[in-house]
Amino acid sequence: MSPALTRRHLLRLGGATVVVAGSAGIGLPALAASTVTADLVVYGATSAGIVAAVQMRRMGRTAIILEPGQHVGGLTTGGLGYTDSGTSASIGGIAGEFYRRVHAKYHGNTVTPDSPMRLVFEPHVAAEVLDDLLAEHGVPVYLGVRLTSVARSGNRITALTTDNGQTFAGPMFVDATYEGDLMALAGVSYALGREANSVYGETINGVQLRNAHQFTLPVDPYVVPGNPASGILPGISTTPVAPNGTGDQRIQAYNFRMCLTRATNRIPFPKPAGYDPADYEILLRYVQAGFTGPFFTTQGVGNGKTDSNNHGAFSTDFIGANYAFPTASHATRQSIVADHRTYQQGLMWFLANDPGSRPRSGPTPPPGAWPPTSSPPPAAGHPSCTSVRPDACSPRT
Repeated sequence: MSPALTRRHLLRLGGATVVVAGSAGIGLPALAASTVTADLVVYGATSAGIVAAVQMRRMGRTAIILEPGQHVGGLTTGGLGYTDSGTSASIGGIAGEFYRRVHAKYHGNTVTPDSPMRLVFEPHVAAEVLDDLLAEHGVPVYLGVRLTSVARSGNRITALTTDNGQTFAGPMFVDATYEGDLMALAGVSYALGREANSVYGETINGVQLRNAHQFTLPVDPYVVPGNPASGILPGISTTPVAPNGTGDQRIQAYNFRMCLTRATNRIPFPKPAGYDPADYEILLRYVQAGFTGPFFTTQGVGNGKTDSNNHGAFSTDFIGANYAFPTASHATRQSIVADHRTYQQGLMWFLANDPGSRPRSGPTPPPGAWPPTSSPPPAAGHPSCTSVRPDACSPRT
């Protein structure tokens, strides 16, 4: 269960958990009923879903949130603490209030419409802020409830049913998942992959081969260097790159956003089950060719911690491993997530421990590891869910 929500009242409903605090406007018996009715039903406990529910409560209406997993807050509480803010003066509404509340958590000031904002933060601080908003507005959150069916009247959703057997009805629904599962099951049309430039008369759609995130030094792709008959290394494709602007079914790579630290009480990177050094042979050869990093980003978010993301030709993105994810079954998605976790844990273990990963010259790979947490998520501090583009989740630290 989400660590920030443990001080609330809990209802166990089969395989689901309902977390309730404050005055929800819906009684506990009604929340446990076979059919639950609210003015707003939100599917997905991301920051967007939480904001939608909070706004509805401020308008004097009832709202509930249904989260298919166990993580509350999406990437906002899961590792993405270095906000791409652009012009901060343009940030308003509940988003601006969130950042003002973040500032107050660090400095103890009173939150007002004009109080300072803090745009970078540790994941656990974001979790505290969102937990406060949920508690203050009495928004019930159902954890571990996956969508199974949707009822419609014409082109309007009237109810949805989840795998714990409950039905949730109301006049308004919000799909706040990163995958768009509610919209897809309701029959909303969608495009998968990237359209060609020709579809909408664009210039930078489809395949885009550019200078960033490319190998800058030659790396032999064959298992036995110089011998094509030996086969190619993991991560190499023999398919030629299509011309720029070509459409295909590929989607942007997924990874886990990492909150890292060099503190002495850090949790070391684990060597995952199934670790295979061959998966990182390309990176090893890149290092041996003279590459010295960076191997991932290390944007500071406070108290010696980072928001670390993919960077360069070989990094935390598990390129090509997620193409089936958007339309896959739950079981297949979980398998894809597990593969991504093994890949990224293996990458970090390789950089921190494999003697071959040390560059011939220049700085060595960062030895940082997971910060300790008050309630560590699965895998000893490792992110608890994948980063879907737009990014999805990591650990609270």
